[in-house]
Amino acid sequence: MVDFTAGEPDFPTPAAVKAAAIKAIEQNRTKYTPVAGIPDLRAAIAGDLARRLGVTYAPAEILVSCGAKHSLYNALQAICGPGDEVLIFSPYWVSYPPLAQLADAKPVMVETREQDGFQPDPGAVESALTERTRAVILNSPSNPAGAVIERQRLSALAEVLRRREDLFIVSDEIYDRIVFAPAQAASIVQVEPTLIGRTILVNGVSKSYSMTGWRIGYAAGPKHVIDAMITLQSHSTSNPTSISQYAALEAITGDQGEVQRMAREFERRRDALVGGLNTIPGLSCFTPQGAFYAWCNISALKQPADTIARRWLEDAFIATVPGEGFGSSRHIRFSFATSLDVIEEGLKRLRQWCERR
Repeated sequence: MVDFTAGEPDFPTPAAVKAAAIKAIEQNRTKYTPVAGIPDLRAAIAGDLARRLGVTYAPAEILVSCGAKHSLYNALQAICGPGDEVLIFSPYWVSYPPLAQLADAKPVMVETREQDGFQPDPGAVESALTERTRAVILNSPSNPAGAVIERQRLSALAEVLRRREDLFIVSDEIYDRIVFAPAQAASIVQVEPTLIGRTILVNGVSKSYSMTGWRIGYAAGPKHVIDAMITLQSHSTSNPTSISQYAALEAITGDQGEVQRMAREFERRRDALVGGLNTIPGLSCFTPQGAFYAWCNISALKQPADTIARRWLEDAFIATVPGEGFGSSRHIRFSFATSLDVIEEGLKRLRQWCERR
């Protein structure tokens, strides 16, 4: 089986991070922590955001949760209620619509176009806004397309959103350290600092540091919203795992060389996979600017994505993720969080399949 389904880096967690976790165990740091996370970690996250984004958060405006998904859940639970609407750009990460629905809100899809590089259209956002719109979810770099929202586009979006003072922005930036030149990831709070009081920034250590199983994410935002999210978390999960928090502290404050090395390797793999897909008859693939996914257009194969993905699985032993769960029956997601050998073997099988179909 050639597997292109992974939603996580295939690299090991950096050695220094693992050592910090072992040290935490040896020092018996295995008790409950404050619900919102250990003070050192909250302060380190605030410092990291100041260094990388140039924006200032107090530690009290940071909540550490059990993964970025948990942070998204907490955020939407805190700001949404029955009758509210949440704008989501399509294609979207599969969990966004259910997360909105779990908060009794209605997901409203705003299409992005492949010919525009999957950049959100400010005009389409303005048309989709209603008096019931409570939040807009941004995701850059995005899953599944790997699109990075350009600063100029973010600025135009910010201009639309700034006029709605009752509207929140939930900015999912979990892939912001995996970006391929010349693209540059930017946060909406960098582009339009006046929106910091209405933006809930979500990130974590899962993707950048290959720590998916450690389950540490965080949210940064206005204190009254963070306080509400802390209250919710206190009555659901309480604190994230103590040991994982000390590991995350080392990841964020320690040497960042592994992050950069991973990003460079992902770029090599992206070039191999996307370059190969675009030589296969019937396939066309957008070149991702970040993350580690290739969003391949299979329209020319004249069958929906779930059918093609099933046929590839059964006929060629190639595992992919059909696009229906992301909002498109015309695309299939390939993860390049796998080796170049696997990529080459998968491309060979795909070419053979397409030539004999």
